[in-house]
Amino acid sequence: MSSNDNNSNAYSDFHLQFIGGEWQKGKDDSINTDTNPYNGDTIVEIQQATKDQLDEAYDAADQAQAKWAKTTPAERAAVMYKVVSILDQRQDEIVDWLIKESGSTRIKAMVELSSARAITLEAASFPNRVHGEIRPSNTPGKENFIYREPIGVVAVISPWNFPLHLTQRSIAPALALGNAVVLKPASDTPVTGGLLLAKVFEEAGLPKGLLNVVVGSGSEIGDAIVEHKAPSLVSFTGSTSVGQHIGELANGGEYIKQVALELGGNSPFVVLKDADIEQAVKAAAFGKFLHQGQICIAINRVIVEDEIYDDFVERFLAHVKTLNVGDPNKQDTAVGPIINEKQLKSLKDKIAKAQDEGAKMILSGEIEGQVVPPHIFTEVTREMDLSCNEVFGPLVGIIRAKDEDDALSIANDSMYGLSSAVFTADMQKGLRFARGIRAGMTHINDISVNDESNTPFGGEKNSGIGRFNGEWVLEEFTRTHWISMQNEPRQYPF
Repeated sequence: MSSNDNNSNAYSDFHLQFIGGEWQKGKDDSINTDTNPYNGDTIVEIQQATKDQLDEAYDAADQAQAKWAKTTPAERAAVMYKVVSILDQRQDEIVDWLIKESGSTRIKAMVELSSARAITLEAASFPNRVHGEIRPSNTPGKENFIYREPIGVVAVISPWNFPLHLTQRSIAPALALGNAVVLKPASDTPVTGGLLLAKVFEEAGLPKGLLNVVVGSGSEIGDAIVEHKAPSLVSFTGSTSVGQHIGELANGGEYIKQVALELGGNSPFVVLKDADIEQAVKAAAFGKFLHQGQICIAINRVIVEDEIYDDFVERFLAHVKTLNVGDPNKQDTAVGPIINEKQLKSLKDKIAKAQDEGAKMILSGEIEGQVVPPHIFTEVTREMDLSCNEVFGPLVGIIRAKDEDDALSIANDSMYGLSSAVFTADMQKGLRFARGIRAGMTHINDISVNDESNTPFGGEKNSGIGRFNGEWVLEEFTRTHWISMQNEPRQYPF
């Protein structure tokens, strides 16, 4: 139990919506019952929002944004720095929320909070980093000015797996650059994915209307948040299938808008024959089982050259057997609960299918409640379900590659291209191999689970469109405006 649990200053009233800078009760008939995925306890019951309340949120955002865009860079940066300070002050409180709502282990919760803090600190620099250009003209007496302006109102739809960070990754840059936000958090994590951040920004002094958090059912507001005329950009992190639907709505409806989509992954983790096997084993275990593998950039396929395959498998099995499984609140727990029953059923189906397809299960364990212990499969081939599709759980298949070329072929044999990793003692070979992988991110002698606030985060193929973080997110959350100035009379042909 953290010191904040009995603190009268701890945040409360998470049963309410945050619209127009005010906390109000949802008006839909449905209730979001937010439960602890480890023990099933009800955390909070939220009466959900209606389309009318979504409209209210968009109206508030639209009205507040114009004034916010005219504030000085220093004013916007100051809010971000204040948010960082609050995240530090309320660390225990936030970590506890991540554990009880998203099933995060303490290790993962600390990683997530650190990431959310880092992107907020980076966002504080954005107001002073965004800039325009002056370009020459071939028309006598003309000057060309290219301005970078706020894009306006941003719709954010965030996921349940890293709810705090993957929400903050969009809303902090958006707000820092002069935009307003309407956020729909995932139904499994409405607090850590939205309402908690609303409290933080409110405490930091963000003007009313700039951040709105609308908790509602997909059937009521899921399409409406995208189709509404107000947002110029829709930022979504989640599954490829839902991302494809959002892309269709954003570009096929009455109001066309830009999209930033960070979608599914099938990250290959390649171990070449000259690699440090012991280090690769430790990396594979952490990169696969952090947050029970429920990460878009988690290791999904382990690909090992034939010459060291058996040695790697033996050591990996021995290491994974040492991992503590169970209560995410304990300091030494490595693998905690799966987020919900739907995901649990999906994993059970994948275990059965892997065995039906001929994979050899060399490690399993009893599933207790929503806690699934690590499952390791060997002699997996590229055609099997474990290889072709995103697992999103503590199951891993180890694929045997004939040689380096075969390993690269297997790594690229996917409709996804988010993150990837390769282990080798030869850094030049590693670089050559990495450049051969069709993915947005590749890490040499490290895990696929990497995210730094000043580097581009995003994928290729069915893993999404656009990039987050650093200079790249400046492009996503601003619009380009060309303004020309004719300083002397121009001669026209008629």
